[in-house]
Amino acid sequence: MVAAAGEEGSVPTRAGRGRRADATANREALLTAAQTMLGADPHASLDAIAHAAGLSRRALYGHFADRESLLREVIAVGADRFNRIAETTDGPDPRVALAQMAARLWREASAVRASANIALDDAHVTETVHALAPLRRRVRELVAEGVAVGVFRRDMQEGMLAFLVERTGRATLRELRPAASDGAETVVRVVLSIVGVPWTDQAALLAAHPEILAAE
Repeated sequence: MVAAAGEEGSVPTRAGRGRRADATANREALLTAAQTMLGADPHASLDAIAHAAGLSRRALYGHFADRESLLREVIAVGADRFNRIAETTDGPDPRVALAQMAARLWREASAVRASANIALDDAHVTETVHALAPLRRRVRELVAEGVAVGVFRRDMQEGMLAFLVERTGRATLRELRPAASDGAETVVRVVLSIVGVPWTDQAALLAAHPEILAAE
């Protein structure tokens, strides 16, 4: 006996596959629109986001129950990109690795400004901290490596030093405009200063490793 369409074990119909493809496309359109709209205005309305996606507000609610669920998804999308950067940043010199990661994260934050805007919003600290766990772990690892080999300061606990790197980086992102021409260098210098690298050493490090600030 052939199973009826929609029953367990039945073969999906072309119409069913089409509806799922449309739903996936609409969800992606909403997330893309949310990135664009929230990147320009962190308080953009759901109506504005739905309109930018070419959909109705009712269609938006078919994918996201409310504004918070949409914001959480935008955070997750950005966090995934930030975490991939952190997990793929490595090298024999912790100073170079930390500087490269800071520069790459700055450029990524400029590209996905909506995620950065939400991440910097105090109202979403809890979700952001959880979503960026891999990034925070990599910061702690690099700090520990730098302290162990003697290139980072040793006058405070590694956990506190990593915390200061996170908080200072967050504050710097909040103050700098994403289009700032020297944004990446500023973030790099601030982070290196926090871990105890003198400004003269920073200049020598950046001169010896131009790839740190080179656009990818």
